[in-house]
Amino acid sequence: MNREYYGKIIFELSKPGRRGASIPKNGCPDAMTAIPEALKREAEPELPEVDELSVVRHYTNMSNNNFGVDTGFYPLGSCTMKYNPKINEEMSSLAGFSGIHPYQPAETVQGALEAYWTLQTMLSEIGGMYEFTLNPFAGAHGELTGLMIIRAYHESRGDTKRTTVIVPDSAHGTNPASAAVAGLKVVEVKSLPDGTIDVDALRPLLDDTVAAVMMTNPNTAGIFESRVKEIADMVHAAGGLMYYDGANLNPMLGIARPGDMGFDVMHINLHKTFSTPHGGGGPGSGPVGVRKGLEQFLPNPRVVKNPDGTFSLECGDDACGNVSATLGNFGVELRALAYILSLGKSGLAHVGPLATLNANYIKQSLRDLYLLPIDRVCKHEFVFDGLKDKSTGVTTLNVAKRLLDYGFHAPTIYFPLLFHESLMIEPTETESKETLDEFIDVMKKIAVEAKENPDSVKSAPHSTPISRPDDTQAALNPVVTFKDLKSTK
Repeated sequence: MNREYYGKIIFELSKPGRRGASIPKNGCPDAMTAIPEALKREAEPELPEVDELSVVRHYTNMSNNNFGVDTGFYPLGSCTMKYNPKINEEMSSLAGFSGIHPYQPAETVQGALEAYWTLQTMLSEIGGMYEFTLNPFAGAHGELTGLMIIRAYHESRGDTKRTTVIVPDSAHGTNPASAAVAGLKVVEVKSLPDGTIDVDALRPLLDDTVAAVMMTNPNTAGIFESRVKEIADMVHAAGGLMYYDGANLNPMLGIARPGDMGFDVMHINLHKTFSTPHGGGGPGSGPVGVRKGLEQFLPNPRVVKNPDGTFSLECGDDACGNVSATLGNFGVELRALAYILSLGKSGLAHVGPLATLNANYIKQSLRDLYLLPIDRVCKHEFVFDGLKDKSTGVTTLNVAKRLLDYGFHAPTIYFPLLFHESLMIEPTETESKETLDEFIDVMKKIAVEAKENPDSVKSAPHSTPISRPDDTQAALNPVVTFKDLKSTK
């Protein structure tokens, strides 16, 4: 890229008096006269002055700097960055869906409500639950909703002292955060070296204050919790409920259902498991499912199918409340429905096995050069503890930066916290063997570089528009305006 032109930000391309188009007056009264003086600007906004062609080139070139699943391999562990088929976009863009208003009368949006009800029914079957709500806007929002349901359940029974949530030390960070936001106390349970829950450490924690135990299965290290039924029986015997963090549901598709494992409440990340857009803060969706006996606590409103085949919205007095203004991110829900219908039951049954196959293929191919702390068959993801040869001084961060030079996005790094140099890789089922082989070859090449020319890895990336920014300063003192940028030069 030519930094002298294409790498400049839009304000640097600005020239006084330059315009893209001149639109004639429309003859309507000036809208500014209706705005109170106190709300009007004292000066014109400081916007860049550029022609249309410069704007088009600027944003086109900016978009080419973005990395995503549509541009390359994105092996982000614990986030399941799978391809979003374009038919999903086409279906969600149909005028009958995109042109409606969320507050239209139910009788005028029967098709939309049927789509919603169909998806929640399918997710119930997939998850082994009795009923789902699609209202939560994201995975963490789903966690909060699920914990609100659990709290409402205990309170409905007069069991108000159950305010403790047990979370494994290997859990996603949203688990303890969601519990705290829900007003619950978080207690940590230790994991074994393979990341699975230490059942002996869990047992003494199960007293009469426990509201729930939160788990993801497979766990964050990609290992299946083989004692999950035993754990569920222990928690239920103590009067608590089991919550399933659905972030790692992808390898379970076609193999096992959380409801059958003993979980009472779960959320699903539609943007992970069911291929809808992911990243950049949204859009997302975190549907929550519950076992029979908990459905009355699902948030309002609920979409129900009437005896005559029509659909309507229902609000219940026992509901945990409202968690969204309407019915969640409807466009994202439609994409997930299109994905499920496209694959069908037989297609979905191949997702988990293929994701597991891909992960194990990469793991076995790289284990001689990267340190494998858990030497077991993994599920959808696995964790290396950095390079095997520690004498080079090349860190996991260095490996991640060097990958960018070869056109690959870095895997998740320094998580889970079980290992000092964690490098978590999740290929998903949508990547071909050719792509996996290219990634494996590059990872091997980086390992060789780390030994023969470590400085080339430590100073990477070399081919990106920005090389190695100060990550700490970028977070603490972000440059968010052109004035700030000029003052730093």
